[in-house]
Amino acid sequence: MKEYITNSPETTEAAAKDFASTLKGTEVIALYGGLGMGKTTFVRGLCSYFGIDSGVSSPTFAIVNEYSGSIKIFHFDMYRINSWDDLYSTGFFDYLGQGLCIIEWSENIEAALPDDTVRVEFLKGENDNDRIIKRIS
Repeated sequence: MKEYITNSPETTEAAAKDFASTLKGTEVIALYGGLGMGKTTFVRGLCSYFGIDSGVSSPTFAIVNEYSGSIKIFHFDMYRINSWDDLYSTGFFDYLGQGLCIIEWSENIEAALPDDTVRVEFLKGENDNDRIIKRIS
């Protein structure tokens, strides 16, 4: 993945659509970055590429949101996951291989991620609204 530099929700979504064009639709994508870095906006762009243009939001309290478009997408928020028991209670392992799995706050479940996980990092750029988005594995 090339490095993207974005400066608005629109450019972050556009970067995600470009990135989505390289996917098969069965990957596990782990997103890394702090609060307010644009992870959910990036997920909206991924979903839009696969024909899901509404209803995409952070699954903070639900833990996982399911979306159907040209593929199945499972959008996880692992912010409140602190143990293996918590992770198992989400049904996370049952979703693997069933569609595109996108994980926010993947730092909290690093040990549980498959070896072939696609890791994407979000960093602050030069200006307040700038983001650097890059694949790190």
